[in-house]
Amino acid sequence: MKFLLDNWYLFAVALVSGGLLLWPTLRRGAQGGALSTADAVHVINREKGVLIDVSEPAEFAAGHPAGAKNVPLAQIETSNALPKNKALPLVVVCASGARATRAIGILRKAGYENARALAGGLKAWREANLPVEKSA
Repeated sequence: MKFLLDNWYLFAVALVSGGLLLWPTLRRGAQGGALSTADAVHVINREKGVLIDVSEPAEFAAGHPAGAKNVPLAQIETSNALPKNKALPLVVVCASGARATRAIGILRKAGYENARALAGGLKAWREANLPVEKSA
């Protein structure tokens, strides 16, 4: 007990550093966890996931993941391009992942509980050498 009282600051430092190490994991869990490119491909191929690109139409035309449907973030609440079956997993992507994360909140409020963002967005998709299409 004397050791604990004499070295309380060591225990405080240990608790703070442990909390900082756990923070990214806890934060990811609160967001539903962003998918890695490998996990996204697994969801698309094995679980019949739908790939939704929330980029603006001009960005989408410049390059998007192969097979993605374009539903701009501003139109996500009113779009008819989203699947009618709300139980299907959705993989949401944008250029960097920021808009996709915002879209997840909107989609979950609309009943799409299996919606998850692609970590790193289109940039991560390209870095994984996954197919990218351009619209005419």
